[in-house]
Amino acid sequence: MSTPAALEQALFTAIETLPAAAPASDDSDGVLRGIFDAQVTSRHLDVVARELRAAGRGFYTIGSAGHESNAVVATALRPSDPALLHYRSGGFYAARAAQVPGSTPVRDVLQSLMGAADEPIAGGRHKVFGHAALSIVPQTSTIASHLPRAVGLAVALHRAHRLGVPTSWADDAVVVCSFGDASANHSTAVGAINTALNTAFSGLPVPVLFVCEDNGIGISVPTPPGWIETSYGSRPGLTYVQADGADTRTALTAARRAAGYVREQRQPAFLHLRTVRYLGHAGSDAEIGYRTPAEIAADHARDPILGTARALVGSGAATPAELIARYRELRAEVDAVANDLEGARTLGSATEIVAPLAPRTPDAVARAAAGLYDEARAEQPATLAESINATLSAALERDRRVVVFGEDVGRKGGVYGVTRGLARKHGRARVFDTLLDEQSILGLGLGAGLAGLVPVPEIQYLAYLHNAEDQLRGEAASLAFFSTGQYRNPLVVRIAGLAYQRGFGGHFHNDNGVAVLRDIPGLVVACPSRGDDAAAMLRSCLAAAAVDGTVSAFLEPIALYHTRDLHQDGDGGWLAADTGEHAPIGRARLHGAGSDLTIVTFGNGVPMSLRVAQRLAERRISAQVLDLRWLAPLPVEDIVREANLTGKVLVADETRHSGGVGEGVVTALVESGYDGRIARVASHDSFVPLGDAATHVLLGEHHIETAAVELAEKE
Repeated sequence: MSTPAALEQALFTAIETLPAAAPASDDSDGVLRGIFDAQVTSRHLDVVARELRAAGRGFYTIGSAGHESNAVVATALRPSDPALLHYRSGGFYAARAAQVPGSTPVRDVLQSLMGAADEPIAGGRHKVFGHAALSIVPQTSTIASHLPRAVGLAVALHRAHRLGVPTSWADDAVVVCSFGDASANHSTAVGAINTALNTAFSGLPVPVLFVCEDNGIGISVPTPPGWIETSYGSRPGLTYVQADGADTRTALTAARRAAGYVREQRQPAFLHLRTVRYLGHAGSDAEIGYRTPAEIAADHARDPILGTARALVGSGAATPAELIARYRELRAEVDAVANDLEGARTLGSATEIVAPLAPRTPDAVARAAAGLYDEARAEQPATLAESINATLSAALERDRRVVVFGEDVGRKGGVYGVTRGLARKHGRARVFDTLLDEQSILGLGLGAGLAGLVPVPEIQYLAYLHNAEDQLRGEAASLAFFSTGQYRNPLVVRIAGLAYQRGFGGHFHNDNGVAVLRDIPGLVVACPSRGDDAAAMLRSCLAAAAVDGTVSAFLEPIALYHTRDLHQDGDGGWLAADTGEHAPIGRARLHGAGSDLTIVTFGNGVPMSLRVAQRLAERRISAQVLDLRWLAPLPVEDIVREANLTGKVLVADETRHSGGVGEGVVTALVESGYDGRIARVASHDSFVPLGDAATHVLLGEHHIETAAVELAEKE
């Protein structure tokens, strides 16, 4: 395995043997000197990262050594162009920082390596390349999961300017995202690039520059030679530019060509930047286990720093001795900053760590929600679907930032007609269809939020979310956490889900797997059961997105979309008028005032439990029904209060027995010190089968009633 010392010695030996040239400098020499400084600074930071780790002062050793040619990409762009970067983008970061006066890239990166609480983007929460003043949006980028967001931002910039929504970036900005050759094979990357091409093919601007830094190996697995060019070099609609990172002049020309094309044509381009990887995948990687010493040594000749040195010496702009002296001078500067950061403060408490995760300003949210109320629909009883439609329409009318999109939501108005008429009323710039790819739908939402919009993407069925949920977990909900709130992803994801569609669809259209949503830190999970709650809760989610940057999953029970009756046909008992009331996040709703028993439930369980409560009354058992409404955060205060009033709690949970919502309710009661009786009924740990067979695995009213009677009569 190549060591930092061996790599440095090979570089010095190669620079010392570069043939001298008579001075014949041109305008590019100053640019090349800046690139050299950025590349060398990045290399030193990689080496110091390992030294810090060995000394117990650092925590991250995945470096950029060999990838420093990405400094030419930063040089080819404006410092105001939004950048979503690969984790080997040290050269880019240093070069971008050099374009912005007052920047301190060495200090930034060292603080990040040390987990220092004063680090300017993540505040010590993770090692990321990011800085608001540099327009670098922090990404963990391990599997190209940031590409859908990058495409979404590129698409949303045009839409935001068209709608007159203020955004942080210029009309002609270029969105750049970088990733490795191994990540280029991931479905996330493939889907994002396909979305960019599909959107551009439809005639819309997509100013995104994809930069594939191809070092030929993914951790230990080789990328077949020529694979990236074969995959992306001849795709219709994708301008492909390739460059050898070891030849700095031609790489800079290629980067400028690619960036210029995207800026002028507002169409996607793919820059294939061939690189090398030095020092293994990370400090813990024993590279010699899968690469021969000869293979490792052969790469020394392709050092991007050597390529820049060759250009400078070849033009007479510098001598080998001057460049080596500059190399050592920059190392001294890095060491000085590292010494200055000795004893840097790290995060000291859970409270400090989670502070940017899910900020809540309930009073401001309540005021914003009130501004979205449509008084024209007051006192008009409506179904769940009608209430959602009306609330979205009012939001679109009152807040120009709101956009609604997803598969079939525009022209058709959704599979269940929930968005019917919205595109016609508010225009196809505000309500529009997307291609069928949940990762890309969420990515469009992430980018739209960054661009200043309030996006409301729809996932057609809960089961279809599962192939894309990392866009919520790893991207949407984590952005404020990894940027200390400097970047936010306001988002309200509407998801048609849960079960009880009689005889229809099987497990793809009847899915009660919500545990994955409740497990995402900071994510709000809303689940209305009736029209009035749907209106109030949707306004709360939209307002929280606009005010606090909240990410919400708005789970809509499909089986209740068009339900009108409650106890018997024609009673209209499940219609409800939107009176403009506010539904604070994390607060439940109580139905009835029973004294014998509290039934805690949500979604489809609410009308089922209300029917059970009426039958219990005939047995002289007085039951009240507490609708959780919010599955995350759970309304613990309301649960405990109502449980203590009756002393007997039945949790009626339509999700699965293992990992279902009911587990959280029972845990909350136990942890609160509640000493009354608790019982729980839930659906089986099963997928939902087709037809009447579903009744055998789903929670039914008879389960609720049997458990309620047993609990109520037990002393």
